[in-house]
Amino acid sequence: MVLFKTLTYSQKIVLGFILLGLVGTILLALPISSKTGNWTPLLDSLFTSISALCVTGLTVYDTFTHWSFLGQLVILCLIQVGGIGFMTVIISISTGLGHKIGLHERQLLVESSGLLHSANLSFLVKRITIFVIMIEAIGAALLSIRFIPEFGIKTGIYYGVFHSISAFCNAGFDLMGRFGKYSSLTPYSTDSLVILTVSILIFLGGLGFIVWDDILRYKLNLKKYSLHTKIVLITSIAFTLVGSILFLLIENNHIFKEVGVKGKILSSLFLSISPRTAGFNAVDLPMLTNASIFLTILLMIVGGSSGSTAGGLKVTTVAVLFFSAFDNSRRRPTSSILKRRFSDNTIKQASAMFTFYLIIGSVGALILSSLNSSTLEEIVFEVFSALGTVGITLGITPNLGALSKVTLVVLMFVGRVGWMLLIFAIVGRNQQAPISRVSEEIIVG
Repeated sequence: MVLFKTLTYSQKIVLGFILLGLVGTILLALPISSKTGNWTPLLDSLFTSISALCVTGLTVYDTFTHWSFLGQLVILCLIQVGGIGFMTVIISISTGLGHKIGLHERQLLVESSGLLHSANLSFLVKRITIFVIMIEAIGAALLSIRFIPEFGIKTGIYYGVFHSISAFCNAGFDLMGRFGKYSSLTPYSTDSLVILTVSILIFLGGLGFIVWDDILRYKLNLKKYSLHTKIVLITSIAFTLVGSILFLLIENNHIFKEVGVKGKILSSLFLSISPRTAGFNAVDLPMLTNASIFLTILLMIVGGSSGSTAGGLKVTTVAVLFFSAFDNSRRRPTSSILKRRFSDNTIKQASAMFTFYLIIGSVGALILSSLNSSTLEEIVFEVFSALGTVGITLGITPNLGALSKVTLVVLMFVGRVGWMLLIFAIVGRNQQAPISRVSEEIIVG
């Protein structure tokens, strides 16, 4: 306990994720968690536990065919806790029991959820918790309309709840293995109710706490939204629309050739939304053209919003990088958007995020390339799917060796916790530089 008190906030958050992952691993390894009644190998249980906790969706077993009802519930709980943040869950329970949130808990929640400040935190957590429950309940009800006639009342409601939580938390786990292993939502590729419901849940889950709070607080009064919220909404909608149009144009005479207009629109929309960063698929991904696979990788790298259930580089980071590069090319001394200037610290953080994200992804791809005979396309796709906590795959996940699985586990963990938070946890407490170095110009570009 004394040792725990000496840890920094970042170290406590990372330790909390690790402990939750290990608890999930043990529970999933138990014979009662598998349909066969046999022990599941620890490495495979660890892979599934981290994938669920980090809301990724990569699996070495089909969720429906391998895991029992208890195993599926463990996965669902890990998804929910990992999606909205374990500190949010803990504080929601504490406030529900009438406990006050101390300064320590406030700082932990701010760091773990990506909030900008801790003002009115109790009210914010309560508002967000109610919002999450309400959205997931509506999603479950809509999906149950389709699933109850197919699977019966109990199974239909269960399927509605499971896929609603999985979609909102951007996890990508599904129970559609009854139609065929790893089939995901391909049986419903032309079903408007299922595809649109899941798409909206994914989109809302990828917006983040700050955006949810602004929308709940100010409704449609866009002028009162924070700059963060405005950037997230604009970029998220833009990426969705542009991605949908590009997929439609690229695949119109290929995988969509025999599909009707409605199916083309639904599939294009889903192909654009799911890589940021849900893990569901409504079409057979290996059948996509190289251009579509490359576009999917780009969307996986971008990801969703900071402080959301999504992973990836984040749309705000991409926006900051784009506008800072644009303004720099025009030799402007500062970078701005929507009549607001980016701070130098924001630009530095965005640049660092982009640099380290590509370095970590490249190292992961190099390791997997040396360990597997899969094509470079499949490996790069797998790596950024794990690092971006996306969960879609070109089909190589179940056949990976032990070291490759460990590599993906690390990538999923880094992608969810965040490399900056991880570095802060490793380095420990901040140390002020003893001296200020002399600056000198160098030539770049």
